[in-house]
Amino acid sequence: MNEQMLRGLSRRRLMQGIGAGGLASVAPWLHATRAGADSGDRVLVAFELSGGNDGLNTVVPHGDDAYYRHRPNIGIRPGDLLELDDHYGFNPGMLGLQRLWRSGDLAVVHGCGYDNPSYSHFTSMAYWHTAAPNGGDEFGWMGRLADVLDPAGSPNFLINVASSQSLAVKSRLHAPVVFDDPDRFRRKAFASTRAVIDALPEPGDSGNAARAYLRDVARSARKGARLVRAAWAKYDSPVDYGIAPLDLQKVAACIDGGLPARLYYVSFRNNSFDTHVQQPALHQRLLSYACDAIHGFIRDMERLGHGDRVAVMVFSEFGRRVPENSNLGTDHGAANLMFLAGKPVRGGHYGEPPSLTDLEEGDNLRATVDFRRVYATAIDGWLKSGEASSVLKGDFAPLPIFS
Repeated sequence: MNEQMLRGLSRRRLMQGIGAGGLASVAPWLHATRAGADSGDRVLVAFELSGGNDGLNTVVPHGDDAYYRHRPNIGIRPGDLLELDDHYGFNPGMLGLQRLWRSGDLAVVHGCGYDNPSYSHFTSMAYWHTAAPNGGDEFGWMGRLADVLDPAGSPNFLINVASSQSLAVKSRLHAPVVFDDPDRFRRKAFASTRAVIDALPEPGDSGNAARAYLRDVARSARKGARLVRAAWAKYDSPVDYGIAPLDLQKVAACIDGGLPARLYYVSFRNNSFDTHVQQPALHQRLLSYACDAIHGFIRDMERLGHGDRVAVMVFSEFGRRVPENSNLGTDHGAANLMFLAGKPVRGGHYGEPPSLTDLEEGDNLRATVDFRRVYATAIDGWLKSGEASSVLKGDFAPLPIFS
């Protein structure tokens, strides 16, 4: 299955379209330009599956016998999979993403990775956060993206929902808004100093540049906290995000609350996808939480009238090795899947699936798509910045996922 064949509809859906009246009936689904938002109003949500998600047991290549030879015990049988197409099936926990696939709102990118991969969670995640594999950068790729989209460093442009700031959002010009619980999002202070903290002086020339900078940061933080609390207090949704919304309801509240943020970063926390032992049941449960939450978020955005201006990118810091281990789990690997989801997405398969027989050293999949191509797709294909090469410090061709 090459890239040309994978790009677009599954074979079964394609044949159904031909049967309904020839290729012309399929073309509008493949190439229709959905009513999109102005490029200056578009929002990107990055969703991290921390721990190294097992891509092979996420989108399962049930049409390849090599998959079952490598995984005689934890390989998921065709009858247990959620239908995707004649070669692939979704993990049984992925009902949420299957629904997005059926509505044409999900792109699956195969073989994502980078050369000379690291199998360390800390190191590989740093590479994905900075988009600088086997190198380093002081700032995160989303932080650099914020700097080119808004060189003025406007407040509340970049939001990270987490207990601590991710390297991905570290910026030269922007102070990211970082919060966990919206109801408790305010600057911490001892009771004896609260009055001083709250009584910030009005803007003006203090004659002290450092003092002015700290005052402006404090003022921006206070305003951001107030906006987030107000948006969360107003937000109410009948949409089912599943058992674990995974912070996506908080993102929905901020978007619908009118915050100026165009970049959001959230994660499935605590290294949850590091499934070395007894993987099948745990992995299915983790995927059900993530996929239900993503589906709920996409549908909530449509309900609230923001469906045309929001896209979600899903990734993990590495995949897993191809063979199962002796503990009925999988060990740290290399190439993996990435997803782009949302109403503006042209759904289908993208990239070239890695071979399950021609493996790299350590029984790992060979990367066929540099993950920075997917970043470039989000930066230039979706946000229309035209600055992907500057943000990523190199030329990476976007994939044709957005109209």
